[in-house]
Amino acid sequence: MAYLLLFISAFGAATLLPLQSEAVLLGLLAQQHYSALLLLMVASAGNILGSCINWWLGIHIEHYKYKKWFPVSEAKIQKAQNFYYKYGYWSLLLSWLPVIGDPITLIAGLLKEKFLRFLLMVTLAKTGRYLFIYLAYILF
Repeated sequence: MAYLLLFISAFGAATLLPLQSEAVLLGLLAQQHYSALLLLMVASAGNILGSCINWWLGIHIEHYKYKKWFPVSEAKIQKAQNFYYKYGYWSLLLSWLPVIGDPITLIAGLLKEKFLRFLLMVTLAKTGRYLFIYLAYILF
């Protein structure tokens, strides 16, 4: 059940939902009842899958971006597009960052970034973030 909770929080945190997976990961690590490697893999998988959903939404955003319920403003989309145009797919290495990371993955889809390159860059960023959190946890 704990792994499922971590997966859901990591998945949600990678979408445009305001969730925090780091706290869930740290809480589970602190309990010392779970495999650290499995926790890192589950958190990474959930977060990567959430970013893939953002990419997919970006591919189809043209149909929805003017709907009232759409969670990202036109100004934020334009800002993220400008950033992506400037730095290209390398900007996906920042996809782990709060606030800007999720829009970057959405814009990558909007700008039709190749999925395999997207997946590689996001996997490096998301897995690297959780690995850093784990290393910081064991060192401090």
